[in-house]
Amino acid sequence: MARVLIVGGIRSGKSRHAEGLLAGEPAVTYVATGGDDPTDDEWTARVAAHRARRPGHWTTVETLDVAPMLRTTRAGDAPLLLDCVNAWLAGAMREAGCWTDPPDDSAPKRLAYAVDDLVDAWSQSTARAVAVTNEVGLSLVPLTRAGRWFAEELGVLNARLAAAADEVWQVSVGIPHRLR
Repeated sequence: MARVLIVGGIRSGKSRHAEGLLAGEPAVTYVATGGDDPTDDEWTARVAAHRARRPGHWTTVETLDVAPMLRTTRAGDAPLLLDCVNAWLAGAMREAGCWTDPPDDSAPKRLAYAVDDLVDAWSQSTARAVAVTNEVGLSLVPLTRAGRWFAEELGVLNARLAAAADEVWQVSVGIPHRLR
């Protein structure tokens, strides 16, 4: 296992499957891209549930700077568990100015640079890495322009990460299916 991508719907069991793939590892670096939001009780509870499920010997890093971690982690290092790509993309869109209405004119270019950087780092990485992401293409079409932009960007990003992955899994109703 080198690069593994796990896709699925919201609350489908993706993270649990990813954690299970790495359960026997003596050390894992858990890269949490969502971060805390003390104003959102539901999100805080979800983050707490994820933290409680992780083994105590895992190291957690909360960051959006995923590409540098992929570039500096090597095959013999502790594997990376990136949870999750969709939260990373939401953060990258925020940093690029995509969430303003209308978005900044240069936002698409800044976002494309960040996405290309992540895909390049994933494609070139020698790290053992497992990335978790939502499959939003099977859901309703978002009602807002920003929501549609996010869904389209995530669909393309997921396809690009899958193309460079050594294994791809889809988790549906708690059941993992290996696609490649």
